[in-house]
Amino acid sequence: MNYTDRIFPTNKGLTTYLDELIAKNYQIPTFQRDVVWEQENVKKLWDSIYKFYPLGSILIWKTDLKLQNHRQIGGHQITDTNFSRTEYQYILDGQQRTTSLLTSLYGGSIEGRPGFNPLLYVDLTVPIDSDTDDESYRNRFLFWTEIDDRNGEIRPNIGKKKRYDEGLIVKLIDIKNNFTNVQTIVFNSDTVNKDFNHPILAELSKIKGVLDNYRISFIEVKGIQVSEVCQIFERINQAGKPLNIFDIVVAKTFKPATQQIATTPADNGFYLRDLIDDFRSHNNSEFLKISDLDYLQILAVIINHNVPNSGVRNITDRYLNEIKTEHILAVWEETKKAMLKTFDFFENHLHIKTPYLIPFRYFYFTITAYFYKNSLPDYGLLKKYFWFNSFHNDDLLSNTTQLGQHIEFLNKGKANEPVVFDRFLIDKQKLRTATYSSKGRMSRAVLALYSSAQPKDWEHCDREVLVQNFFFSTDKPNLHHIFPTNSEYVLNNQHKNKITSDSLMNIAYLTQITNLDITNRNPLEYMTDYDKPEFVAIMPSHLLSTEILDWARNGTLPENAIDQFIESRVNNILTDLKTKLNGLTFDEMDTMEIKEAVTTEQE
Repeated sequence: MNYTDRIFPTNKGLTTYLDELIAKNYQIPTFQRDVVWEQENVKKLWDSIYKFYPLGSILIWKTDLKLQNHRQIGGHQITDTNFSRTEYQYILDGQQRTTSLLTSLYGGSIEGRPGFNPLLYVDLTVPIDSDTDDESYRNRFLFWTEIDDRNGEIRPNIGKKKRYDEGLIVKLIDIKNNFTNVQTIVFNSDTVNKDFNHPILAELSKIKGVLDNYRISFIEVKGIQVSEVCQIFERINQAGKPLNIFDIVVAKTFKPATQQIATTPADNGFYLRDLIDDFRSHNNSEFLKISDLDYLQILAVIINHNVPNSGVRNITDRYLNEIKTEHILAVWEETKKAMLKTFDFFENHLHIKTPYLIPFRYFYFTITAYFYKNSLPDYGLLKKYFWFNSFHNDDLLSNTTQLGQHIEFLNKGKANEPVVFDRFLIDKQKLRTATYSSKGRMSRAVLALYSSAQPKDWEHCDREVLVQNFFFSTDKPNLHHIFPTNSEYVLNNQHKNKITSDSLMNIAYLTQITNLDITNRNPLEYMTDYDKPEFVAIMPSHLLSTEILDWARNGTLPENAIDQFIESRVNNILTDLKTKLNGLTFDEMDTMEIKEAVTTEQE
């Protein structure tokens, strides 16, 4: 193609463009961003048009390639699923402006705002104060909720409602489609009173002229491939939210179905987003909710180790960009099986019911790679591997170099070769001071360990606590503090080295009902409610010793009760870890004792 045809600037009338959208002459590829529709921005957009300011160009990609695309813009159907043509026009940049213009003129629906009417009205009585006026647009352009919203239980604005009833506040679409009728109503209104020279009539004519004469700039690009489209999209969106790597791979690997008899799987069409969504919808696991990027990086790891000469040598964006349709198709069926085995391992072997508790997201990649085409997995090895890396004093799985080392380590086990763990080292002080963080490695590790013990409810001791119901990606999950943070005892006592009731050593899983029953009561009070043989029997499922129950029976708490309790919980965790690591060299350190010894020596 001639380079002069590759980029072609043009322009089109505003209302012509919107009419052609309604006529389905444009499509939006699926890697476009979701629209964030805000009233203030829509008003500013129309104020720019009203003043004949430029809006910036709409970028259109013309191609004969049929891509997966959005079906609607602002609730308006713009794509016919059976529609085909020799050339498609995809909106690469300008979806936000397009949606705002289309819905404010033709109505529609705004995602996240059910029942809201996006039609825009114009108040013909609002003048421009000066050439630099940047405020009057707020009152010139109005939505119905600013005029009269009785259905929404908002009292009408008396002045605006009166002007609307008089015909001086008008829908933009009526000025476009029914100008003569609108002009007649305004001309005969009490305010204008058939004055041909009235400024309100002049304002109406101005807005009609804006709608008839404002032109939108377009830049049409032709003769480019999907990979180039992705690069263009990234560059023009640098100032906003960039196209992420998953979107790019989706666009690059998309293949429409061919008309000929299929000779390869790709001939039936390929759309990665549908592939993953179908996998999610046909299985049942909380772990199916891991991110699109997680799925993509799992595929990258599998492709790297199982597809010769793929060029996918890492999980960074540089190499994810090398993933091809045939790579995914070559490994997808076995990868699905491996992922389900991974999720099953977390849920039913480790008894961790939610992805929010996995200390390193890289575990998804290493363990799925281990299960890939592995008919005889060693679950004992995997359990040691998981707990060793989750609790080790060092972050052993936090970068891509370590990721490669871990896969090599597990591949030895997969090949029935001897695997040797290094010594396990843990700092007791890190356990004492660990507090909840939705993204913290130690926080997730501790809570995963509690989950693995399959804790039982204190009131109904035969009932397992449904751990997955207690976790959200927030800073305030629904967790029970054994010494409630607002209990009288906690508020009135200072604790050694500032270790407080916020420590994860003070956390237990309970059902919401039991948690509400306890609220902020002191352990001396509420523990006696559960003092029965069944409760004593299930205390180990929370890694709890009985000293707190003994204190309740005696009716008194020692001054350093929280410190004693936390120390006991730390030791119970260490004991449980030793069992899970089953014979590995287990070394403990205590930086708190080291610090105290140094302080004493200095004194």
